[in-house]
Amino acid sequence: MSDLHTAHIRSFVLRQGRVSNAQARHHETLMPVWGIVYEPRMFDLADVFGRVAPKILEIGFGMGETTAVIAAAHPELDILGVEVHTPGVGSLLKEIAERNLANVRIIQHDAVDVVRDMIAPGTLAGIHIFFPDPWPKKRHHKRRLIQPDFVRLLTERLAPGGYFHCATDWEEYAQQMVAVLSAEPLLENTAASFASRPDYRPLTKFEQRGLRLGHGVWDVIFRRRAESSAAGC
Repeated sequence: MSDLHTAHIRSFVLRQGRVSNAQARHHETLMPVWGIVYEPRMFDLADVFGRVAPKILEIGFGMGETTAVIAAAHPELDILGVEVHTPGVGSLLKEIAERNLANVRIIQHDAVDVVRDMIAPGTLAGIHIFFPDPWPKKRHHKRRLIQPDFVRLLTERLAPGGYFHCATDWEEYAQQMVAVLSAEPLLENTAASFASRPDYRPLTKFEQRGLRLGHGVWDVIFRRRAESSAAGC
Protein backbone atom coordinates (compact mmCIF):
# COMPACT_ATOMS: atom_id res chain seq x y z
CA MET A 1 0.00 0.00 0.00
CA SER A 2 2.43 2.60 -1.23
CA ASP A 3 0.10 5.51 -1.88
CA LEU A 4 -3.26 5.72 -0.17
CA HIS A 5 -4.31 8.69 -2.27
CA THR A 6 -4.35 6.60 -5.44
CA ALA A 7 -5.60 3.11 -6.20
CA HIS A 8 -4.54 0.82 -3.36
CA ILE A 9 -4.21 -2.93 -2.94
CA ARG A 10 -7.42 -4.33 -1.52
CA SER A 11 -7.09 -6.30 1.70
CA PHE A 12 -10.27 -8.23 0.92
CA VAL A 13 -11.98 -10.19 -1.83
CA LEU A 14 -15.72 -9.76 -2.16
CA ARG A 15 -17.13 -13.28 -1.94
CA GLN A 16 -20.61 -14.20 -3.02
CA GLY A 17 -21.53 -15.64 0.37
CA ARG A 18 -25.08 -16.68 1.07
CA VAL A 19 -27.21 -13.94 2.59
CA SER A 20 -29.94 -15.35 4.81
CA ASN A 21 -33.48 -14.04 4.60
CA ALA A 22 -33.11 -12.38 8.01
CA GLN A 23 -29.81 -10.75 7.05
CA ALA A 24 -31.26 -9.49 3.77
CA ARG A 25 -34.37 -8.14 5.51
CA HIS A 26 -32.40 -6.30 8.17
CA HIS A 27 -29.95 -4.99 5.59
CA GLU A 28 -32.78 -3.58 3.50
CA THR A 29 -34.78 -2.06 6.32
CA LEU A 30 -32.10 -0.94 8.79
CA MET A 31 -29.17 0.29 6.68
CA PRO A 32 -31.17 3.48 5.97
CA VAL A 33 -31.48 3.91 9.76
CA TRP A 34 -28.08 2.86 11.11
CA GLY A 35 -25.97 2.90 7.97
CA ILE A 36 -23.82 5.73 6.62
CA VAL A 37 -23.29 6.06 2.90
CA TYR A 38 -19.66 6.45 1.87
CA GLU A 39 -18.84 9.91 0.58
CA PRO A 40 -15.38 11.36 -0.11
CA ARG A 41 -15.76 14.12 2.49
CA MET A 42 -15.06 14.47 6.20
CA PHE A 43 -18.06 14.10 8.47
CA ASP A 44 -18.75 15.01 12.08
CA LEU A 45 -19.01 11.88 14.22
CA ALA A 46 -20.82 13.76 16.98
CA ASP A 47 -23.52 14.76 14.50
CA VAL A 48 -23.81 11.19 13.22
CA PHE A 49 -24.33 9.73 16.70
CA GLY A 50 -26.20 12.72 18.07
CA ARG A 51 -23.94 13.17 21.08
CA VAL A 52 -20.41 13.82 22.26
CA ALA A 53 -18.87 10.52 23.41
CA PRO A 54 -15.68 8.52 22.82
CA LYS A 55 -15.69 7.13 19.27
CA ILE A 56 -14.33 3.66 18.44
CA LEU A 57 -13.64 2.57 14.86
CA GLU A 58 -13.93 -1.16 14.18
CA ILE A 59 -12.60 -2.37 10.83
CA GLY A 60 -13.78 -5.70 9.46
CA PHE A 61 -16.35 -6.65 12.10
CA GLY A 62 -17.23 -9.96 10.41
CA MET A 63 -20.65 -11.13 11.55
CA GLY A 64 -20.79 -8.40 14.19
CA GLU A 65 -20.85 -10.63 17.28
CA THR A 66 -18.00 -8.87 19.05
CA THR A 67 -19.20 -5.41 18.01
CA ALA A 68 -22.66 -6.00 19.46
CA VAL A 69 -21.32 -7.37 22.74
CA ILE A 70 -18.96 -4.42 23.23
CA ALA A 71 -21.65 -1.89 22.30
CA ALA A 72 -24.15 -3.44 24.72
CA ALA A 73 -21.62 -3.60 27.56
CA HIS A 74 -20.34 -0.06 26.97
CA PRO A 75 -23.23 2.26 26.13
CA GLU A 76 -20.94 5.20 26.93
CA LEU A 77 -18.99 4.45 23.72
CA ASP A 78 -20.03 5.05 20.12
CA ILE A 79 -18.85 2.40 17.65
CA LEU A 80 -18.43 2.96 13.92
CA GLY A 81 -18.16 -0.41 12.18
CA VAL A 82 -16.75 -0.76 8.67
CA GLU A 83 -17.33 -3.98 6.73
CA VAL A 84 -17.64 -4.88 3.05
CA HIS A 85 -19.53 -8.17 3.20
CA THR A 86 -23.33 -8.02 3.12
CA PRO A 87 -24.01 -11.11 5.30
CA GLY A 88 -21.96 -9.61 8.13
CA VAL A 89 -23.58 -6.19 7.79
CA GLY A 90 -27.03 -7.78 7.85
CA SER A 91 -26.08 -9.87 10.86
CA LEU A 92 -24.88 -6.85 12.86
CA LEU A 93 -28.00 -4.89 11.92
CA LYS A 94 -30.05 -7.80 13.28
CA GLU A 95 -28.07 -7.60 16.54
CA ILE A 96 -28.62 -3.84 16.71
CA ALA A 97 -32.38 -4.34 16.38
CA GLU A 98 -32.64 -7.22 18.84
CA ARG A 99 -30.40 -5.60 21.47
CA ASN A 100 -31.83 -2.11 20.91
CA LEU A 101 -28.36 -0.65 20.41
CA ALA A 102 -28.29 3.08 19.72
CA ASN A 103 -24.49 3.47 19.79
CA VAL A 104 -23.52 1.63 16.58
CA ARG A 105 -23.30 2.93 13.01
CA ILE A 106 -22.15 1.01 9.93
CA ILE A 107 -20.38 1.94 6.71
CA GLN A 108 -20.33 -0.80 4.08
CA HIS A 109 -17.27 0.17 2.10
CA ASP A 110 -13.50 -0.27 1.84
CA ALA A 111 -11.92 0.83 5.11
CA VAL A 112 -8.99 2.62 3.49
CA ASP A 113 -11.34 4.95 1.60
CA VAL A 114 -13.47 5.53 4.70
CA VAL A 115 -10.55 6.39 6.98
CA ARG A 116 -8.79 8.55 4.40
CA ASP A 117 -11.84 10.46 3.15
CA MET A 118 -14.39 10.56 5.99
CA ILE A 119 -12.73 10.48 9.42
CA ALA A 120 -11.05 13.66 10.60
CA PRO A 121 -7.65 13.52 12.32
CA GLY A 122 -7.61 13.32 16.11
CA THR A 123 -11.25 12.26 16.49
CA LEU A 124 -11.04 8.61 17.57
CA ALA A 125 -10.62 7.25 21.08
CA GLY A 126 -9.82 3.76 19.82
CA ILE A 127 -9.42 1.48 16.82
CA HIS A 128 -10.31 -2.23 16.76
CA ILE A 129 -9.03 -4.59 14.08
CA PHE A 130 -9.89 -8.10 15.26
CA PHE A 131 -8.87 -11.16 13.25
CA PRO A 132 -8.24 -9.53 9.87
CA ASP A 133 -7.60 -11.87 6.95
CA PRO A 134 -4.04 -13.17 7.54
CA TRP A 135 -3.33 -13.74 3.84
CA PRO A 136 -0.96 -16.56 4.89
CA LYS A 137 0.85 -17.11 1.58
CA LYS A 138 3.95 -14.96 1.34
CA ARG A 139 3.04 -13.64 -2.11
CA HIS A 140 -0.21 -12.33 -0.64
CA HIS A 141 1.32 -10.51 2.36
CA LYS A 142 1.01 -7.23 0.46
CA ARG A 143 -2.77 -7.61 0.84
CA ARG A 144 -2.65 -7.58 4.62
CA LEU A 145 -4.47 -4.66 6.19
CA ILE A 146 -1.73 -3.81 8.68
CA GLN A 147 0.78 -1.97 6.50
CA PRO A 148 2.89 1.12 7.35
CA ASP A 149 0.97 3.65 5.22
CA PHE A 150 -2.42 2.59 6.53
CA VAL A 151 -1.18 2.42 10.12
CA ARG A 152 0.05 6.00 9.80
CA LEU A 153 -3.33 7.08 8.41
CA LEU A 154 -5.17 5.36 11.24
CA THR A 155 -2.83 6.71 13.90
CA GLU A 156 -3.41 10.25 12.69
CA ARG A 157 -7.15 9.71 13.29
CA LEU A 158 -6.52 8.84 16.95
CA ALA A 159 -6.62 11.49 19.62
CA PRO A 160 -3.49 11.60 21.82
CA GLY A 161 -3.81 8.72 24.26
CA GLY A 162 -6.16 6.84 21.95
CA TYR A 163 -5.51 3.12 21.55
CA PHE A 164 -4.95 0.86 18.54
CA HIS A 165 -5.96 -2.75 19.25
CA CYS A 166 -5.34 -5.65 16.85
CA ALA A 167 -5.92 -9.34 17.48
CA THR A 168 -5.05 -12.36 15.35
CA ASP A 169 -4.78 -16.13 15.61
CA TRP A 170 -1.91 -16.17 13.10
CA GLU A 171 1.38 -15.82 14.99
CA GLU A 172 3.51 -14.64 12.07
CA TYR A 173 0.95 -11.90 11.32
CA ALA A 174 0.94 -10.95 15.00
CA GLN A 175 4.70 -10.47 14.82
CA GLN A 176 4.28 -8.31 11.72
CA MET A 177 1.65 -6.24 13.52
CA VAL A 178 4.05 -5.54 16.39
CA ALA A 179 6.83 -4.66 13.96
CA VAL A 180 4.71 -2.31 11.85
CA LEU A 181 3.09 -0.55 14.81
CA SER A 182 6.45 -0.26 16.61
CA ALA A 183 7.89 1.48 13.56
CA GLU A 184 5.19 4.18 13.71
CA PRO A 185 6.74 7.02 15.77
CA LEU A 186 3.34 8.33 16.93
CA LEU A 187 2.59 5.01 18.67
CA GLU A 188 3.95 3.24 21.72
CA ASN A 189 3.34 -0.35 22.80
CA THR A 190 1.34 -0.84 25.98
CA ALA A 191 3.18 -4.12 26.63
CA ALA A 192 6.68 -5.51 26.18
CA SER A 193 5.45 -7.26 23.04
CA PHE A 194 1.99 -8.85 23.04
CA ALA A 195 -0.73 -7.73 25.42
CA SER A 196 -3.14 -9.73 27.54
CA ARG A 197 -6.66 -9.84 26.15
CA PRO A 198 -8.51 -6.95 27.81
CA ASP A 199 -11.89 -7.63 29.38
CA TYR A 200 -13.71 -5.50 26.81
CA ARG A 201 -12.78 -7.86 23.95
CA PRO A 202 -15.06 -10.89 24.32
CA LEU A 203 -14.08 -14.36 23.20
CA THR A 204 -15.91 -15.30 20.01
CA LYS A 205 -17.24 -18.82 19.46
CA PHE A 206 -14.60 -19.31 16.77
CA GLU A 207 -11.87 -18.18 19.16
CA GLN A 208 -13.13 -20.39 22.00
CA ARG A 209 -13.07 -23.39 19.68
CA GLY A 210 -9.53 -22.55 18.57
CA LEU A 211 -8.32 -22.21 22.14
CA ARG A 212 -9.81 -25.60 23.01
CA LEU A 213 -7.82 -27.04 20.10
CA GLY A 214 -4.65 -25.41 21.38
CA HIS A 215 -4.51 -22.56 18.88
CA GLY A 216 -2.96 -19.30 20.03
CA VAL A 217 -4.44 -15.80 19.91
CA TRP A 218 -2.31 -12.67 20.10
CA ASP A 219 -3.49 -9.21 21.13
CA VAL A 220 -1.44 -6.18 20.10
CA ILE A 221 -2.34 -2.88 21.82
CA PHE A 222 -0.55 0.40 21.16
CA ARG A 223 -1.41 3.95 22.19
CA ARG A 224 -0.93 7.24 20.41
CA ARG A 225 1.70 9.26 22.20
CA ALA A 226 0.97 12.64 23.68
CA GLU A 227 1.93 15.39 21.24
CA SER A 228 5.00 16.42 23.23
CA SER A 229 6.24 12.80 23.42
CA ALA A 230 5.66 12.26 19.70
CA ALA A 231 7.55 15.44 18.84
CA GLY A 232 10.52 14.19 20.78
CA CYS A 233 10.73 10.88 18.93
